[in-house]
Amino acid sequence: MSLFYSILLGIIQGITEFLPISSTAHLTIAGSLLGLINPDRPDEWTAFIAVIQIGTMAAVVVYFFKDLVEILEGFFVDGMKYIQSPSKGLGRARMGWYIILGTLPVAVIGLAFRKIIEGTLTKSLTVIGTSLIALALILWLAERVGSRKKEMADLTWLDSLIVGFAQSLALIPGSSRSGTTITAGLFLGINRADAARFSFLLSVPAVFASGMLELYEMRHFFHDLGVANVVVATIVSGVVGYASIAFLLRYLKTHTTYLFIFYRIAVGAALLLMSMK
Repeated sequence: MSLFYSILLGIIQGITEFLPISSTAHLTIAGSLLGLINPDRPDEWTAFIAVIQIGTMAAVVVYFFKDLVEILEGFFVDGMKYIQSPSKGLGRARMGWYIILGTLPVAVIGLAFRKIIEGTLTKSLTVIGTSLIALALILWLAERVGSRKKEMADLTWLDSLIVGFAQSLALIPGSSRSGTTITAGLFLGINRADAARFSFLLSVPAVFASGMLELYEMRHFFHDLGVANVVVATIVSGVVGYASIAFLLRYLKTHTTYLFIFYRIAVGAALLLMSMK
């Protein structure tokens, strides 16, 4: 992998991680077109994707640094008080518990089906194309039926668990972590901007854990991929990802997700046509 390809993949990761269009899908498409995916070792590509996601996770941490500090502080100070006596006055502790609760489904399902997720099937353009279209249709339905009256302060433990299960669906390539979680948020009646905000906060533990695990196991691939290439792709994804977060949160305050829905359908259809040849 050349340095140019590393920068290109980092840009793709940074843009697509937070937009509901699937970073895995776009990275895999790019990797396939550039001949970077070894069909005999598909787990190498999965590991590479998971590691450079650490860059976009860092973008979330930087962008929401104040929020995360307040959540952590509130959780460690009032976490047990909230369990004993749930109260809106302990909102920061409550959000800490919600993030933990919402992370459990993807942790359990991810570990249980890890071999399948990292297998050759998940690099299939047919699987990715189908997922892109399927979630686009579900997101369209969420736009149609969601009330969008809830804000972050109105979230319940059930909301966080449902969004957490939706996050686990992102393990299917082409689904999109932000896409599945924002869609679930819309179904639950959360407004678009806060659905995205909770989606990003919820991603931190899962992406960090996945990235660290893959980074450890990926050490055997460093010689082939090049440490510098992985580092550059990760840094670039973080810088671009920060701008992507700012754009999406601003965009969703005044716009629907239809632009992303149409885009997903177009790309998914193109991939399905390509896979038939």
